[in-house]
Amino acid sequence: MVKPQLRISESTIHRLSIYYRALNRLERENYETISSKELAKREKLTPAQVRKDLSFFGSFGTRGLGYPVTELRDKIAEILGINRSWSVALVGVGNIGSALVSYKEFQKQGFRIRKIFDNDQRKIGSNHKGIIVSDADDIVTELRDSKIEIVVIAVPSLVAQMIVDDVVRAGIKAILNFAPINLKVPDDVYLRNENMAMELEYLSFSLCNDEAQL
Repeated sequence: MVKPQLRISESTIHRLSIYYRALNRLERENYETISSKELAKREKLTPAQVRKDLSFFGSFGTRGLGYPVTELRDKIAEILGINRSWSVALVGVGNIGSALVSYKEFQKQGFRIRKIFDNDQRKIGSNHKGIIVSDADDIVTELRDSKIEIVVIAVPSLVAQMIVDDVVRAGIKAILNFAPINLKVPDDVYLRNENMAMELEYLSFSLCNDEAQL
C-alpha cells in the first residue's frame, strides 16, 4: 500500500507501469531476481530513481541480492490496481473506438469493456466484438445499472463535453478521453487525456530541432 499522506507524482506512476512491463519481460526470460542497476539500465533510468520510486510503496528486495522478479511484479500490479478486473464502458465506435475494443492488452490488464455507446442509429443495436451497441441517449441510466467504473470517450470534440457531463451525472469517477479537447469535470473525477496529435507534434518538433542542430 502507498504510505499515508504521500502525494505520488504522475511521473512516478508512469515509471511503475514501465517497471511492471519490464518485470513481465524478465519473467518470460526466466529471471528470478533483478538489481536496481540492471532494471534501470534496461529502461534508461538511474538505479537511484528506481529505488526512490519503489520506496514510496514499502521495502522491496534484499541488499546484494536484488528484487525477486515475480514478487515485485505482482506487488506493482497491486499498487496500480491491475490485479483485479475493472468494468469499462466505451463511448464512440469510430476508428479509435473500434481499435480500442479490439485491443487485447486491455483484457490482459483487467480492463474489460462491458458496454459500448454510440449515437449513430446504424450502429445502435449492432453486435460489436460480442457487445451490443447501446444508444448514447440512455447512457446515464445504463451506466448506473451496469455498475461501470471507468469510461473511455472516443467521440468528436463537438459532443465530448456533453457526453462527459452525462458520464459524470451517472456517478463515474474515472474517465479516459481521446477527444482532442480540454474537458471540464468536477474535482472528484479523475480525467486523463490521450491526445495523439499533440504526441505527433512533439515528435515533429524533435525532428525539426535535430535537423536545425546539424
